[in-house]
Amino acid sequence: MNPIWIVDDDQSIRFVLERALLREEIPTRSFTNPRDVLKALGDISPQEYPQVLLSDIRMPGGSGLELLSEIKLHHPAISVIIMTAFSDLDSAVSSFQGGAFEYLPKPFDVPKAVELVKRALEEVNAKSVGVSSPQETPEMLGQAPAMQDVFRVIGRLSHSNVTVLITGESGSGKELVARALHKHSQRSSGTFVAINTAAIPKDLLESELFGHERGAFTGAQTMRRGRFEQAEGGTLFLDEIGDMPFDLQTRLLRVLSDGNFYRVGGHTSIKANVRVIAATHQDLEQRVKDGAFREDLFHRLNVIRLRLPALRERKEDIPVLTHFFLKQSAVQLGVEPKRISASAVSILTEFPFPGNVRQLENICHWLSVMTPSQVIEPKDLPPEVLEFYGQQKGAVHSQQGTPALSYPVADGITLSEHLQTQKAHSSVSPNAPVDYPSDESRAMNSAAASLSSPKVSFAAQDIHEYNGFEGGQVHTTWEHALELEANALLSSGQSDVWDVLSRKFEAKLIQTALSNTKGRRIEAALKLGIGRNTITRKIQELGLED
Repeated sequence: MNPIWIVDDDQSIRFVLERALLREEIPTRSFTNPRDVLKALGDISPQEYPQVLLSDIRMPGGSGLELLSEIKLHHPAISVIIMTAFSDLDSAVSSFQGGAFEYLPKPFDVPKAVELVKRALEEVNAKSVGVSSPQETPEMLGQAPAMQDVFRVIGRLSHSNVTVLITGESGSGKELVARALHKHSQRSSGTFVAINTAAIPKDLLESELFGHERGAFTGAQTMRRGRFEQAEGGTLFLDEIGDMPFDLQTRLLRVLSDGNFYRVGGHTSIKANVRVIAATHQDLEQRVKDGAFREDLFHRLNVIRLRLPALRERKEDIPVLTHFFLKQSAVQLGVEPKRISASAVSILTEFPFPGNVRQLENICHWLSVMTPSQVIEPKDLPPEVLEFYGQQKGAVHSQQGTPALSYPVADGITLSEHLQTQKAHSSVSPNAPVDYPSDESRAMNSAAASLSSPKVSFAAQDIHEYNGFEGGQVHTTWEHALELEANALLSSGQSDVWDVLSRKFEAKLIQTALSNTKGRRIEAALKLGIGRNTITRKIQELGLED
């Protein structure tokens, strides 16, 4: 490792930093002014250049900001940390505008300064190891099975002009899918025209779509071509189609039916050679039932439906999207791209992202501007992400989060009713100690019940109710319920307890995963951490086939 260079006219600062860095086995070389630094750089080979340089701003032999400018001009690979006792806004802004790695105001905490040097070294090493050539910006990113399904549909539709209806939550990337459908279609040489039907006032939307003739209404001083004519030979993307006014839906239906339309105030039929792709975040079937959307138009649009998954349904894509958006932000801002630590990515992955991909992109822009160092740590994440993480970390198992297990009770009586009966027959005062039955007697009672009664669902409300008899502290969880059932089976003399409970456990895991992925087996297997063939075999063995 080449020495770290320290430039400061204050001998005590140089001494403290030298000793602190040497304790970390980081060699140093010190200078008292920028002039000597530039001379030393001219006397050595590039292989001997320092990886990191710490410099004061105000020194007798020149300015640290001028030194920064010279280094970034002639030795851009050197990472510069600016130190100053004058902690003013101009100094900080000038440092970052000049390309400084970090701005360190004096007096500083020595361990923090050492940590900053280490981060700068890591950044330099990362650049030297992984310099990748610029690549063309990808249209869409996604490794999750749900996104791979979307890519396959786009591929299958590449040779078709069929109308497509894209559904998905706001911010999930519906326009990106529409653009990809256009780019990979036979109409790619034509124009892609997008219009958000919810963003344009009702009185103007008709003219926007179909154009108008001169004098059609007050202010229409010239003829204007609408979006259908602008998209001639290409693709027209109608975003938020569910918000289109009812009377305009009739005109759109006519265009989709025979390909003809009239400009507002016009009398000449115009033939439209346009592929229509529509998108909505709303439930159009429900809008039809509510009388807000024409059923015949719905069926015209719903030729091929493509559902775009929410970001929380494809969490495995969050890391790659985060890295992509951070690089994209750096290009837009004209700065070095930030790197993000694995722990920060892990926290982001657990965030539900109600705003979907658009929200993640905005967070990456925020991080690119607001993160003080080049490496994004958990503490640098936006408040809403950290607040959610804190709530999740400190939360106890809620009723909704408690898995259901079968639990033996008396014939025809649910666990809740059974516990209520026990409470009703208890004469224990709230503050008196309670003599609970031993584990052995619990097991015997459970075993007797299991021999004579059917299984019922051990549901969340049952567990919640079981969590407190009057005056006592019983904390029953699904693990305890499993223990009780195991005791019951063992006491009954069964010799296949392992197989019985293992099958129940595997069946419940697979059923829960399939419910979570809406029946998609490959995605369920991925979430469970097992192979595609394994989940298929287990479904057959456990009799879980539909």
